[in-house]
Amino acid sequence: MSYFNKYPFFHGIMFHHLHDDRLYKSGQGSIGVKNFYKIIDFIGEKNILDANDFLERLKLKKLDKKNVCLTFDDSLKSQFDIGKKLLNTIKKKAFFFIYSSIFTNKNNKLELYRFFRNNYFSSIEDFYELFFKLTEDLLKKNIDKEIDNKKFKIYGYNLKEWKKNFSYFSKNDIKFRITRDNILTANRYDKVMKNLFKIKKFNFKKQEKKLFFSKSDILALKKSGHEIGLHSHSHPFLISKFNYRKQMKEYSTNKIILEKVLKNYKIKSMSHPCGSYNENTLEVLKRLKIEI
Repeated sequence: MSYFNKYPFFHGIMFHHLHDDRLYKSGQGSIGVKNFYKIIDFIGEKNILDANDFLERLKLKKLDKKNVCLTFDDSLKSQFDIGKKLLNTIKKKAFFFIYSSIFTNKNNKLELYRFFRNNYFSSIEDFYELFFKLTEDLLKKNIDKEIDNKKFKIYGYNLKEWKKNFSYFSKNDIKFRITRDNILTANRYDKVMKNLFKIKKFNFKKQEKKLFFSKSDILALKKSGHEIGLHSHSHPFLISKFNYRKQMKEYSTNKIILEKVLKNYKIKSMSHPCGSYNENTLEVLKRLKIEI
């Protein structure tokens, strides 16, 4: 059995988007300050370990079933501006998992697209309506029929399993993910989204700079005692579809760029983008000396 499969994954509580209704607006899936504290109260502060303590206990096989760590995915600026302050108030250190293409001119548009659909439409359903129309126009196909005719999976789950385990996703939430990840190619998905940008007159280059950590933000997190970890270079939706060589490039590039920014810091942790991984991934991480 692989080292990584010896331990259950339920110990990590992952945060993503945070909002304060001032600088950062509420959007689908984001958490406000009150709900953050409700989650902490529900878990119990005494059960939350600092990231470095959690890592050491894991290596020594001394984690208690109630022990929990806090993690933040995707290098989002709201995590620095809001999350870092919240962590200071509860006096806890977290894992921050960062994908490194944000420091290149070929950044993944995942979070930009999310910002766009949450801020340039009156509702998420309005976005879905226009997105599906443009996709069907491009492919000359009926998406519902395409989904019915094939047994697509969402992050490794079949449709029945996904609906059972993630009942809070609407029918269109599921349809969107299947369309994006299985029916459209990456290039065609980008084409649909850029057409939507034009329709809504969205200046994505201006907004992109406001969404993510800067290098100084990451250095400040490290200086404050938080753990910095890998999250792949380009954040593909299904990295498990990549062969070993391509996965190695994703994670080795991620590690090289982040360790160069952090200076004299060896990265020991990671988080799977979209929960996607396979045996090749685990072998890559083992070779890169990732411990958790």
